[in-house]
Amino acid sequence: MSRKRIRVLGFVTVVIAFLMAACGAAATPGGAPTAIPNTESPTATQSPVAEGTTPPTGSTRATESTTAPRIGDPKSNAPMVKVVPDPDYLEELRRARFSTSGWSTDFSLHTVPFNEILSGGPPRDGIPSIDHPKFISPETANEWLSDQEPVISFQLNGDVKAYPLKILTQHEIVNDEVGGVPIVVTFCPLCNTALVFDRRLDGKVYEFGVSGNLRISDMIMYDRVTHTWWQQLTGEGIVGELTGYQLTFLPASIISFGDFKAAHPEGQVLSRDTGFARNYDRLPYAGYDRVDNPPFLFTGDLDGRLLPKERVAAMTIGGVDAAFPFTLLNTERVVNYAVGGQDIVVFFKPGTLSVFASFVTGSPAEVGATGVFEAELDGRKLTFSAQGESFVDNETGSVWNILGQATEGPLTGEALTPVVHGNHFWFAWGAFKPNTLIYQGRG
Repeated sequence: MSRKRIRVLGFVTVVIAFLMAACGAAATPGGAPTAIPNTESPTATQSPVAEGTTPPTGSTRATESTTAPRIGDPKSNAPMVKVVPDPDYLEELRRARFSTSGWSTDFSLHTVPFNEILSGGPPRDGIPSIDHPKFISPETANEWLSDQEPVISFQLNGDVKAYPLKILTQHEIVNDEVGGVPIVVTFCPLCNTALVFDRRLDGKVYEFGVSGNLRISDMIMYDRVTHTWWQQLTGEGIVGELTGYQLTFLPASIISFGDFKAAHPEGQVLSRDTGFARNYDRLPYAGYDRVDNPPFLFTGDLDGRLLPKERVAAMTIGGVDAAFPFTLLNTERVVNYAVGGQDIVVFFKPGTLSVFASFVTGSPAEVGATGVFEAELDGRKLTFSAQGESFVDNETGSVWNILGQATEGPLTGEALTPVVHGNHFWFAWGAFKPNTLIYQGRG
């Protein structure tokens, strides 16, 4: 399994133009990992990876593990990692490729080397977060959103919302409240990472913005209370007062707008009335997702087991990192499997458009959508197969949609428990999760 080292040079100029277009002139208000084999009866013992992950590059400041509650517990009173102040941080900052001007961040506390962080071009909040989101009905959104366009679907406590990626590509962060819970919806176009987090930590509610900095091509967020820097793909505090803390992941999916409104006709859709003068029909990153193109502002080791921008349904369960390539999911449509001791099912439905689609560059127009769920209901294990554009469980013959809802049959009205996952570009997930097991397909 080969790895190749690349340094992005000529491609940088092209994507800088994308970033500046996305940013706008001014924010105007208005050992080698083991592949996953496939078996007829997969078991929890197939994954030999130990819990935890290896730092992607370089070395980190010495840290001490604590006995904090489970990762992501918003009521936790201790960080997941106790960080020792770095006595040499000022010297390291002098060699850094980012600016510290205007930041009140405690740079003596960090768990990643500063040489892994660099400016992405726009300054802090140059890509403005949406902090007072407005919502409209799916019927009203039909005026500017086609059925195949991708949205982040999220529901909590009976409250259901869709966040169109054509808006998120130009804002990257939405601070919101859903079902009475303060959340932050995030999307890093460079890594195709759409992730939702609980904004509560230690009994406080935080608001997040775009720092303007990147690490391993992935967006670094910051909170507006402590100016701690947070890694978007992992939800970890990496620089500042809250370094070592972990935000709570909440399950969300990228699906088509048509599937969202079919499942939730009374749901809400993020409005284009964001308070900023933007053309949300323009695609600032058009063509970026061609699978063989190198990522932007990424230097280091690429995991060559898959092409850099192959999309993968990726997840961490029971300390095991796993990735299911879209190229296989598009063929198999359903994968019944066990990861980290948990029986899961991965659904794949073709048709959802890419937010990066470009016929000029050869970028794909359609990429499809995934849903990942626990494969049991009320203590009963279920197995699934594809039937047309839907999915059927083999135990009761009930029909399920991409959101894990039973729409026909004996289990109508029931819903599977979603698993936190993302449809990430492989290069990003592989860099942060180097021990990832890659699903190899049937047979």
